[in-house]
Amino acid sequence: MAEILNAAGAFVDRATADLLRVREEIGKVIVGQQDVIEGVLICLIAGGHVLLEGVPGLGKTTLLRTLARVLDLRYSRIQFTPDLMPGDIVGSMVMESDEFGHKSLRFQPGPVFANLVLADEINRATPKTQSALLEAMQEHTVTSGTNTYSLEPPFLVMATQNPIEMEGTYPLPEAQLDRFLMKILVTYPTREDLNRIVEVTTKQDEPALHQVMDRHQIAELKTICKQVVVAPHVQEYAIELVMATQPGAGEAPAITNRYIRYGSSPRGAQALIECGRVLAFMRGRLHLSIEDVAAVAPAVLRHRIILNFDAHADGETAETVLRKVMNGAGDRA
Repeated sequence: MAEILNAAGAFVDRATADLLRVREEIGKVIVGQQDVIEGVLICLIAGGHVLLEGVPGLGKTTLLRTLARVLDLRYSRIQFTPDLMPGDIVGSMVMESDEFGHKSLRFQPGPVFANLVLADEINRATPKTQSALLEAMQEHTVTSGTNTYSLEPPFLVMATQNPIEMEGTYPLPEAQLDRFLMKILVTYPTREDLNRIVEVTTKQDEPALHQVMDRHQIAELKTICKQVVVAPHVQEYAIELVMATQPGAGEAPAITNRYIRYGSSPRGAQALIECGRVLAFMRGRLHLSIEDVAAVAPAVLRHRIILNFDAHADGETAETVLRKVMNGAGDRA
């Protein structure tokens, strides 16, 4: 037993050191935004997808491209526009001729056939095109005609939304938002970070990046994170937190009944455990704590609650309401 525990401890130490090196390599290009980097890594290892919301120019595209280089993964970028068609994402059948003039149909894979897919400004495409990507996200497969094609793991979609210039956009319906494991807000850099950004980006030579991990090591991390122990009281805290967002539930505080129209679905509780497990592992532990669940809760739940008119009239946002709900759940825990 002691040998097994020592081997597990050595693996955790080595893996956490590798993840730290990944963040250091990304830090050569992306200045600040540590919460964003951590959230994207959590989603990648947990096998989910992430929605980033922030104004243009905050490094969202650069982050995913850098991550692909550090992890030796295939990267593709899809610029969502109103005229983008589903076939432009998943691929389409093309006609081919051989040397004898015989014609045949062949499936030409689209940009979704990559490990890291950037869906840039996803809310600018029509719902039909959005749903084509969301189907691939959910099933990890693409169907063309009678044939089904699997997407190679790991598979992460990082969709971005621009909170400004909302005119002419097609916001994601709440049911589709629920399919994202996390929604992360990308904020403006601090004065110190902005100074470093200017220094890094105006240099003549680009930073040299080194590969730290590959897809096989990511698969190992995903397997070991599934084994992170979840104590009953920690699972109860995650469930209580989700129930506290649902108006009319016995655990719902007064602010929930007053301001929330619809609360989190069961996917929220599942995501709290999955993301919390990865965070616990990244912190060098093989057991989940309440602090881990609380740390990932804002990114996991902010897009899973819908506020009512009273909340908007009183100037409340999903962030302020969720913070008060979490404070109440923490007091009860």
